[in-house]
Amino acid sequence: MTHSAEQPQTQTPNRVLATCLLAGRIMIEGGSEMYRVEDTMRRIAFNAGQPQTLVFTTPTGIFASIENQPYIQERPISKRSIDMEKVSRVKQLSRSFAAREINLDELYTALLQLDQNTPFFPISWQVISAAIVSLTLMILFAQKYNWFDMPLAAAVGALGFWVNIKVNALTNIRFISELLGALVVGLTAWIGVKVGLGHDLDDIIIGAIMPLVPGVAITNSIRDMLAGHLLSGMARGTEAILSACAIGVGIAIIFRFF
Repeated sequence: MTHSAEQPQTQTPNRVLATCLLAGRIMIEGGSEMYRVEDTMRRIAFNAGQPQTLVFTTPTGIFASIENQPYIQERPISKRSIDMEKVSRVKQLSRSFAAREINLDELYTALLQLDQNTPFFPISWQVISAAIVSLTLMILFAQKYNWFDMPLAAAVGALGFWVNIKVNALTNIRFISELLGALVVGLTAWIGVKVGLGHDLDDIIIGAIMPLVPGVAITNSIRDMLAGHLLSGMARGTEAILSACAIGVGIAIIFRFF
């Protein structure tokens, strides 16, 4: 991005709030902790010449206003996932703005481009990564080291993760993708063991289910609560627990009926 002339000390309050809220929404949708979101929004406002900015964030909406000014804006959060690329890009743009490498208008434009055209790895790469994660974590958690189960664990984990991605793209109903992904993991692992492609069903499922587990969401909820954001921490923790329950139900169906 090209360098711009040095920005003025103050900016239009509504423009500052719009930029802060856009940055905050992108970070929350990418799975960032709330205290990190608020810190980034306040830094952007401070560097734009508005040091007295009030920010309130939740997993479903964010509010920002300028103290002693008749300006307040709100943005709803309709979707949440784990996308560290988004969070990292917003932090990088915020640092560039603080260093006056870009001005406020360029920051806002760059955030819009990031929101609309987020770079991501192809689904094929993600599925391959899920297979590697399933393989390695099966080795880590397995009660006994078994080379014979490794290919099946990788294949089952990749298939379950692929189903999770496809279902999540087709429906807006929360937790259905995790449930169906876990169901596919359990069913294909059971079929693989029955036809002789694997030996230990428990070890294969333990490894293959790991790409679906909401580990980052659970960690972020704890970090939010430790930082004093009890409302956000409990809300995110509840969401992560419900995802884990959906995964557990999908696996339990296989053990109950097969």
